[in-house]
Amino acid sequence: MIRRSLTLALAIALAPLTTHAADLLQVYEMARNGDPQLSAAESNRLYTKEGQVQARAALLPQVNGEASLDRSRVKADGVSGSTTSKSRTYGINGSQTLFNWGQFATLRAQRDISQAADFTLDSANDDLVVRTATTYFNVLVSIESLTAAETNEAAAKKQFDYADKRLEVGLAPITDVHEARAQYDQARANTILARNALEDAYQALTELTGQPVRDVRGLPTDFRPELPANRGNVDQLVTDAISRNPALKSQELQVSAAESNVSAARGAHYPTLSLGGSWGKNAKWGDSVGGSSLTPDTTSNSIGLTLNVPIFAGGATQSRVRQALAQRDIQQDTFEQQKRALDRNTRNAYQALVAGISEVEARRLAVVSAQSAYDASQVGLEVGTRTVLDVVQNQRTLFQAQLDYAQSRYNFLLARLQLSQAIGDLEIAEVQDINRLLTQDASAKLQSSSAQ
Repeated sequence: MIRRSLTLALAIALAPLTTHAADLLQVYEMARNGDPQLSAAESNRLYTKEGQVQARAALLPQVNGEASLDRSRVKADGVSGSTTSKSRTYGINGSQTLFNWGQFATLRAQRDISQAADFTLDSANDDLVVRTATTYFNVLVSIESLTAAETNEAAAKKQFDYADKRLEVGLAPITDVHEARAQYDQARANTILARNALEDAYQALTELTGQPVRDVRGLPTDFRPELPANRGNVDQLVTDAISRNPALKSQELQVSAAESNVSAARGAHYPTLSLGGSWGKNAKWGDSVGGSSLTPDTTSNSIGLTLNVPIFAGGATQSRVRQALAQRDIQQDTFEQQKRALDRNTRNAYQALVAGISEVEARRLAVVSAQSAYDASQVGLEVGTRTVLDVVQNQRTLFQAQLDYAQSRYNFLLARLQLSQAIGDLEIAEVQDINRLLTQDASAKLQSSSAQ
């Protein structure tokens, strides 16, 4: 693979840790070396760039060598005997294009396509960062979801046991037991689903990196999101995105290449002029009945200009022009569509980033409130002021609040990366900044919760 954005020293430093990757930066390095999509993008760039080499080759001198050795036997009707002759010929032919509008235009098109391939690869590298972060954060969200599900299951089990004991001593109706049992069964089912979702999230990470990854690090419980620097004016961010986004710049070059292809198609109407030259040597010898003959070697040299004037090609040239015009229109419409989508995506990522700061705090307070409500309803149940149904509802609310809080925190980090990707300045430093926030061993947290 080529065009690696991390230094070789970083790759060497991380090599011993690849089997036990613990943070986002290490997983990203594994993905850069093992992701088939990025590898295919790099190979596609190399494939595309050869088009420019081939287009340029058509305008450079063309030289060919040839050699032949022939033997012929001739017998005339009514004449006895026959004549046998042999000949050898070898030479060199060369030509140089002086004017060919179509080939010149094709070269311009291939130059644009070659440059577009560079931007496409840059876009693929940015996409890998976002895909890695998305997959990594999905694992972290799944871990917190499973932790919350297991906690919810344990609480539901405790509630069911409590209701059952109260029923035994005549302090609770049978409906309370049924309510508690239903909540407990639902909590068990949620735990099973959360465990399966976590395993699938791990498998997605393995699919991306090509290696199993189990030990991951997540955000601390006291994480407070902040708006990154230079992210305060959404209109300026949209302007930057339109001028710097690599995927859009690639499409812009595709439009330019399509324009050149139209010119190349029209060039088939124009005359072409080329310079040609050749050198050859020929010898012939033979024999006949009653004698033999030998022709001395002959050498020939030639040089000249060739003018080719197209007159009629059955309508094929006009058809190719119409085809090239339609392809140009397709590329222009695609560019406009991508430009509008980029405008929308940039604004959406910015709004998600700004709103995420308030959302994370609101979700955190919702967890605190839900926990307080659950604790209060638990106490109320013990003193007789609350029913089992109240406790069940508050427990369900707490569980959902915990899931929403976990999702909002990682959505904020993902929106930060998506905004940088949109405006075309997603660098490894961005990954490093986010990676420094991941200080908590999420796997250990899950193991501790399971042990409890």
